[in-house]
Formats: sequence, C-alpha cells, structure tokens
Amino acid sequence: MQVDFYQLSRDPVDRVLPAIAARVLGLGERLLVVAQDEAALGRISAGLWNGPPETFLAHGRAGEGAEAVQPILLGQDCSAANGARHIAIADGLWREEALEFERTFYFFDSLTVEGARQSWRALSKREGVTPRFWRQEQGKWVQGP
Repeated sequence: MQVDFYQLSRDPVDRVLPAIAARVLGLGERLLVVAQDEAALGRISAGLWNGPPETFLAHGRAGEGAEAVQPILLGQDCSAANGARHIAIADGLWREEALEFERTFYFFDSLTVEGARQSWRALSKREGVTPRFWRQEQGKWVQGP
C-alpha cells in the first residue's frame, strides 16, 4: 500500500488535485476525495469542473445519489460507494481507514504539517506501507528524500 504525502506550499489542494485525479482516471481507476469541511469539498468540486474541456473530470458528492457510478466521489468519510481503490485525503487530517485503499494521496499544508509528520513517522514503521514525500519546486512536484 502506497501513501503519497503532498506538501502544499504554493497551490491549494483544489488547484493540485485535478491533475492527480486525471492521472488516476487515466489509469482506469476511480478516486474517493475526503475532506471534513463542506466548503473545502465545494472548492475541490469547482476545481474539478473548471479545467480545460479536454480534462473534464466528472464527479459527484456522497449523499446526492448515483454514488456508485461516479469516477470521482467527494465525501466527508472514507466510504468508497463508487468502488474507488484510490483515496485523496484533502484536508490534512490522516484517517486510518485510508490504509484499506490501494493508494492514498495525503495533502497537507502549513496548518496541518505537524499531523503529517506524525503520520509519516507512524506509517514508515508499518509493514506493507510505502510512504513517499512530494514537494513543489518551481511549479513541479519533486519526490523528496
């Protein structure tokens, strides 16, 4: 199980997540995006809709119906009603249920960095979990040490 830690230093999650979601969908997979705050989910939804037409990212919100057919499902918990095997934690708050997925994208910023550090230390000691760290450099994501 792979956990990719993304340190948001330049762009907010609603601007970064669409590119990752597009890659997940390009692999023929589905994605669950989790954030506790409804306003954050609204910004993420807008980010997914507002890309160029060739990168249209269809998605829906948990609780609105038709969850099972959504390639990208936005919700407040780790329930993948769309059958996703990939999860994006978009609010910097680690959830143990994320370990039930094949791959986790864990986004954190300066407000949630301490929790990310604690999660990194704990996950790096767990058997079967491969954590990787990514940071933005000159507009590109670079894998860190």
